[in-house]
Amino acid sequence: MILVRYINREFFIGISMIMLGLISLFAFFDFIQEIGDLGKGSYGILQAITYVILSIPGHIYEVVPLAVLIGSMYTIGQLSYNSELNVIRASGYSIKKIAISLMYVGVIFSFFTIIIGDLIAPHSEKNAQQIKIGSTNSSVSQEFSSGFWIKDGNNFVNIENVLPDSSLEQIHIYEFDESFNLRTIINAKKGSFEKGEWKLKDIKQTILNNDSVMTKTIAAGSWKSLMRPEMMNALIISPQKMSSINLLKFINYLKKNNQKSTKYEVALWEKLIHPLMPLVMIIFAIPFGFLQERSGGKFFKMFVGIIVGIIYQILNTMIRHLSLLNDWQPFISSLVPTLIFLSIGIFLINKFEYK
Repeated sequence: MILVRYINREFFIGISMIMLGLISLFAFFDFIQEIGDLGKGSYGILQAITYVILSIPGHIYEVVPLAVLIGSMYTIGQLSYNSELNVIRASGYSIKKIAISLMYVGVIFSFFTIIIGDLIAPHSEKNAQQIKIGSTNSSVSQEFSSGFWIKDGNNFVNIENVLPDSSLEQIHIYEFDESFNLRTIINAKKGSFEKGEWKLKDIKQTILNNDSVMTKTIAAGSWKSLMRPEMMNALIISPQKMSSINLLKFINYLKKNNQKSTKYEVALWEKLIHPLMPLVMIIFAIPFGFLQERSGGKFFKMFVGIIVGIIYQILNTMIRHLSLLNDWQPFISSLVPTLIFLSIGIFLINKFEYK
């Protein structure tokens, strides 16, 4: 049991160090990118730092599998280089038993992934986008039960619902003149951004004159506004960074309205499979400790982990896009890369076990 705790502690420290390094790198690049937006509106250094900090949980969620892979490669390389793997095996631990023993640290990072991905990252990402968009463009308020309120020039816009694709439902536009007298009220059931302007449908327009009120109904019309779909991203986040519950709600909504939900179903499956990746990456990394144990050392194996991690990201992205293009079953894009890495890991463990 002491040996198991020692191995898990070494792997936990190695993985945590790699994760800290990757997150610091991502945060640094984020801050460099934000420097170009400083001075736009009220977006200053404090807002940029806040934005970067709030973006960190999203990065943590994304890099956990990569950190586990590289950290495991580094740790197993270190144990191999110091001949500790030989001592562990001489103590009666087979490669399979070592892999099973490391499931403790794998489960820790799996639960960590769930907590970050479903409870922390969605809210922090949303707040980060709200801070940036609110500071650089119009001020957006989400504190009313009636929906979102946006100031657009001299006009005020109320949007009751924003869908994940940035299309709008139940839009209410209150147009004021230069003296801030209410002149026109426009109510539209739906709105979408096409060719540089908003296309509204099922419009009811009320025109207020000094001594009369005129109402007319219009099937469809254009609304020219400074507001862009990017502003809607301050109120919603990408499917990959949404919580599982919100993804499920959006999928049900789209299906009830006969809209394509493949993109969000793929994101949901990725959300369900993602917490298993720390376990898979540990299984994949273990055999490399027994591959040319003295050759290259821990840094060579860490380099191999980086290359394999890049391959995993490319494979995962490629299969995701192929799934969307070919309308495959949503679980394929998430399950296939995981099964490939798991199969390779199990194959190598069995190969070196009986070598």
